[in-house]
Amino acid sequence: MSKKKISVVIPTYNEEGNVVPLAKAISQVMERDLPEYNYEILFIDNHSQDQTQNLLRGLCKENKHIKAIFNARNFGQARSPVYGMKQAYGDCVIRMCADFQDPVEMIVPFVREWEKGHKIVIGVKSASKERRFMYFVRTVYYKLIKKITDIDHIEHFTGFGLYDKAFVDVVRQLHDPMPYLRGIIAELGFDYKAMEYTQQKRKAGKSKNNFYSLYDYAMNGITSYSKVVMRLATFFGFFIAGCSFIVGVIYLILKLMYWDRFSAGVAPLMIGVFFLGALQLFFIGFLGEYVLSINTRVLDRPLVVEEERLNFEEEDEDAYETEK
Repeated sequence: MSKKKISVVIPTYNEEGNVVPLAKAISQVMERDLPEYNYEILFIDNHSQDQTQNLLRGLCKENKHIKAIFNARNFGQARSPVYGMKQAYGDCVIRMCADFQDPVEMIVPFVREWEKGHKIVIGVKSASKERRFMYFVRTVYYKLIKKITDIDHIEHFTGFGLYDKAFVDVVRQLHDPMPYLRGIIAELGFDYKAMEYTQQKRKAGKSKNNFYSLYDYAMNGITSYSKVVMRLATFFGFFIAGCSFIVGVIYLILKLMYWDRFSAGVAPLMIGVFFLGALQLFFIGFLGEYVLSINTRVLDRPLVVEEERLNFEEEDEDAYETEK
């Protein structure tokens, strides 16, 4: 009877200081603590500009358990990891970051929970050693999106976890060029087991996330799973129209009663104009985000374009060609 296979998927971008020690750490955990399983480590590189790809080539030559996919360009932090999951054909897929912020030691308890029958086992941050401000901002975002969407979003979940092949097969069937994995799990996934962990500091290199990339990912989540924001525009419109009518009636009555003494001035007019202008720009901006989201999905472009893949066996290539 052949052993079951565990696939570990790791997206990378300029991680030259992390890929080699991470591959060795995962291999040690698999061979020492989970010898009853076969395993593969799949790195999907988002067109790194440092030595990451060269180091991955060396790892693939040294260890046939290690595979690599090189993207033709950087396709972003939402698309590349999901594409990597689709190319992993193990009995379960473990997704983790390349910077050691996701503890390698969590692989073993993930697998043990999977053995008990849980189709999805996720890591939820109970604490983090990242900057407190960023942790606070993430907390606010998680609570906001949980309130404005109809699905049960998971707080402090970054995608780190184990996914049974049954769920990965569901993900393969999706044709979403801008996937939001947290929402997919909450909407389409099986019941999941959450395990708390402390997020570590990045071991080497600098975070590739900036304000724009984090904003883009946050908007992807909101526009994919929330109708609330645009409906607020309708509610605000009714509310402001009602207030304007009441204020207009009051001003008319006061003017008729105190014709010579009552002077409204331009201040209320200017305040009203600027307030309405700002409100309109805010909701027009959000409307633009929804339109961009619709446009991206209608175009239905591929998640990524591959430049090269290493160490994939014939059955993996056949599955890849079938999927194409």
